[in-house]
Amino acid sequence: MAAIKQGLEQKMQQKLSPLQIQTIKLIEMPVQALEQHVREVLNDNPVIDDTPQKGEDEPRDVSISEVEEKEQSGSIEDSYGSQDDDIPAYNLHVNNWGKDERPEYNTFSVKQSFTQSLQEQLGYRNLTEHQRTIASFIIGSLDDDGYLRRDIEALVDDLAFRAGVEATAEEVEQMLKVIQEFEPAGVGARDLRECLLIQLENKKRTPAVENAIRILTEQFDAFKNRHFTKIMSRLHLTTDELKAVMEEIRRLNPSPGGQIDDSYNDQAQQVVPDFRLDYENGQLILSMPRFSIPELRINQKYSEIMETGRLSENKADKDAASFVKQKIDSAKWFIEALRQRQNTLESTMRAIIDYQHDYFVDGDESSLRPMVLKDIAEITGFDISTISRVVNSKWIETHFGIFPLKYFFSEGLENKDGEEVSTREIKKALREMVDGEDKRNPLTDDELVEGLATKGYKVARRTIAKYRALLDIPTARLRREL
Repeated sequence: MAAIKQGLEQKMQQKLSPLQIQTIKLIEMPVQALEQHVREVLNDNPVIDDTPQKGEDEPRDVSISEVEEKEQSGSIEDSYGSQDDDIPAYNLHVNNWGKDERPEYNTFSVKQSFTQSLQEQLGYRNLTEHQRTIASFIIGSLDDDGYLRRDIEALVDDLAFRAGVEATAEEVEQMLKVIQEFEPAGVGARDLRECLLIQLENKKRTPAVENAIRILTEQFDAFKNRHFTKIMSRLHLTTDELKAVMEEIRRLNPSPGGQIDDSYNDQAQQVVPDFRLDYENGQLILSMPRFSIPELRINQKYSEIMETGRLSENKADKDAASFVKQKIDSAKWFIEALRQRQNTLESTMRAIIDYQHDYFVDGDESSLRPMVLKDIAEITGFDISTISRVVNSKWIETHFGIFPLKYFFSEGLENKDGEEVSTREIKKALREMVDGEDKRNPLTDDELVEGLATKGYKVARRTIAKYRALLDIPTARLRREL
């Protein structure tokens, strides 16, 4: 039997305080989420008054600083518990609206959602309850772009296990055909070919439409790879006939689900800038117009409850005073976390503006300097993780547009003179070259490398391929046009 040993071991462990935890959470929030957060937690802390009351006959509100003075003087010092107790992170109501509330930013999309639209169209069909259940399940299985990327057998299994509905593959296929008759045309397709064919079947049968259906049905691989010569040879089409087909196909929608806004999708919400940057008289002026640190006030009656509890021998009075002190403590933590959030966001944004000063003056993308999180962390003295939290989900309104803060960060490459330039500048040059190329004979990656070299950018071929993918630029073969 092994001997049992007992000993002491010393460990160092870093533990975040309630204030630090709250500050981290608030820094991550964009202004819209922060405002909603403040509203939601208002009712949790009765100590806070949103609108200070006035008048001699009414209770006078006191500020946090007054409460702190009483605590330091000992008038509210008792055995109610210290700030290090395990106290919930209560929040408070803040009166933070300036004169310019900018209501145009405080709106959401209220259009009918994609799923709602399909369910409404389903309601007009004369179907049995069993058929309606199957069709509704299929609608719920569609992707955001309107495609069904599940095979029929998988849907049959899902209906049985998740919805408790026994259905055959034929029944599911039949209901899918019903959904494919809905608007927008092409919804319910299982791939691009089927999506385009559904839309063509709903159009007037012109020669161009007939030829388009033939190409997608018989020569889809050649069409997908833009092998126009093969298509014309195999289907005996002239160049003009193929041009008419391509023009017809260009009018089709490859993503039918994108035609209807989904109000329950975060992307349907209107962006609310966290910062505003104006350029006046040669000066860049930064402001945070939608949120300012509030003046926190505590109703006098709660301070009196604490004073009464301190002097009373009654257990109920002491319990009430302890509850009030907890609320006041959490209010102090929250207002300090708000102050720290404000200071952190403002310091970070000013550092970004100073670093990218030339860009913010005129909005010329070529003026963007290479910049990574570490650069701003070194300037501000904040940790890289803090800078990352500030940058995430935050936006700035400038005199030349609204941008996410992530937009201003990019790696750097050297040009022919050995100077470091932003990869964003190189991407812009790449896009301009592709936009200006002869579409009948598009530039290959090797030719793009040579073209950028003449502009002073030293870029490898694999880098060109990477940037093309990031810019959603297809290969030269797929960019070819008639």
